[in-house]
Amino acid sequence: MHQTPVPAEVPAPQSAMYPAAAARARGVGRLVGVDLARGLAVFGMFAAHVGPDPSEGGITGFLMELSHGRASALFALLAGFSVILMTGRRTPKTGREGRQAVAKVLIRAAILLVLGTLLTKTGTPIEVILAFYGLYFVLVLPLYRLGAGRLAAIAVGTALVLPQVRFMVEWAIESGGPGVGSWAAGMGGPGAVLVDLLFTGSYPALSWLPFVIAGMAVARLDLASTAVRLRLALTGAAVAVLGYGGSWLALHLVPGAAGGLAEAYGSGGESGTGTGSVMSAWWSDIAGDPTTDTPAWLLTASPHSETTLSILGNTGVALLVLIACITACDRLVSFRRLARPVIAVGTMSLTVYVFHIVAINLLGMEELPGEPLLLLIVFIVVSALFAVSWSRHFSRGPLESLLNSATRIARHVK
Repeated sequence: MHQTPVPAEVPAPQSAMYPAAAARARGVGRLVGVDLARGLAVFGMFAAHVGPDPSEGGITGFLMELSHGRASALFALLAGFSVILMTGRRTPKTGREGRQAVAKVLIRAAILLVLGTLLTKTGTPIEVILAFYGLYFVLVLPLYRLGAGRLAAIAVGTALVLPQVRFMVEWAIESGGPGVGSWAAGMGGPGAVLVDLLFTGSYPALSWLPFVIAGMAVARLDLASTAVRLRLALTGAAVAVLGYGGSWLALHLVPGAAGGLAEAYGSGGESGTGTGSVMSAWWSDIAGDPTTDTPAWLLTASPHSETTLSILGNTGVALLVLIACITACDRLVSFRRLARPVIAVGTMSLTVYVFHIVAINLLGMEELPGEPLLLLIVFIVVSALFAVSWSRHFSRGPLESLLNSATRIARHVK
């Protein structure tokens, strides 16, 4: 995960006297806003992993459910932003510099693949996303020279097409029939891992690449422009409504959708009014994980359903959160100071993410989510205190420093 060190702020009086200093301060705010969004994404994943069970209901349950899937989607979108930062934000790097940037991304991807695999092998109850991230980096790298418009078009195209491809492939694999099913069943070792990363895993590339590519498109834009931010915010709101609202309408209006959805979730009923009913799948994971043997599943927008509607809804929310963070940090220096603990976590998101998985294993936590709210608060406070203390002395987190050191070999690329 690329991180942006928190630069020293430009004092307000100096900014008022010198327009150039004010511009630098706003530039700092925009980059710090990305770190704030990344920190919120990390805390959102904490909530999904060690927070109370959303099915408990109430305000706490509702807030916990908001974090499920949407936090990791925001993290994936920011991963795309990081790819562009590493390879040249406003102007893509070319020549030797470009080749070195590509090498750095590939090295990071390899390390994330290995680290994610090792963490998964510890038997953690958490679905570790790092290995999937490594693959995302490799798959989107050929796109790094494209402009915002083309990247946005590809993001939309992949969101519309790839989930359906994944649905068909996963159905073939689970059915064990000829073709893909037999091919996948006979695979082992690296081949089986690749099938998991692309199609059948918890964060399959075919359903998560749209988030990364959308983040690349956003990074290409002039986020200093109020008009650009406004358009992004409106786009985010529209896409969120299209995803979640489209799912709600489909589940209620498409003939047979309710019954098919109940079948997909293994439910005996066709509908219901409670938040735990299968009809809540237009926005929530509370109903559980659906099977993929019915097309009705494609009408859901629950955060982990990996459908087109889910991708649209989650992308819209991610865009709104990112723009809100960038705008607040850019315009409100006092807010930036108050948000410093979250920003610090965002600058060392890899470290904090890995440490929280290690802590879950050391504490012997197995039934997740479902822990007391107090434990989630402890995880957040400890992580924030560590990040703030570390950032006072170092510009990068521990694992981020090791990752940066590992990529230095790329400077030998000719």
